[in-house]
Amino acid sequence: MFQYSDKVMDHFTNPRNVGELDDPDGVGRVGNPSCGDIMEFQIKVNDDHVTDVKFRTFGCGAAIAVSSMVSEMAKGKTLDEAMNITNKMVADELEGLPKNKLHCSNLGADALHKAIEDYRAKHSEVSDKG
Repeated sequence: MFQYSDKVMDHFTNPRNVGELDDPDGVGRVGNPSCGDIMEFQIKVNDDHVTDVKFRTFGCGAAIAVSSMVSEMAKGKTLDEAMNITNKMVADELEGLPKNKLHCSNLGADALHKAIEDYRAKHSEVSDKG
């Protein structure tokens, strides 16, 4: 039987950055209907850096812990650095996840990447028109 690490339990019981941003610069949503996990990440961007991150997650404890960890890992990073956050990096930061919960780390990184892609799409539309 797998026991969650202290880090996973900490991020599950005291998740960081839960909620919504006023007027987010980018929003990313992902879901895995088969397991019921749904994540939404919202980011604020200033000078090509992720300055703030909020998330809303409907899912298991691992999904909440992953969302919290991803939000912490992304803050202060450049957009390219944040795009390079992988599911393995998230699982490693959390000191491991059970095999049947590794998909949660995929979802967390994917939701962040979608928020960055959303920001970049909006930003390129503005610069194309400008």
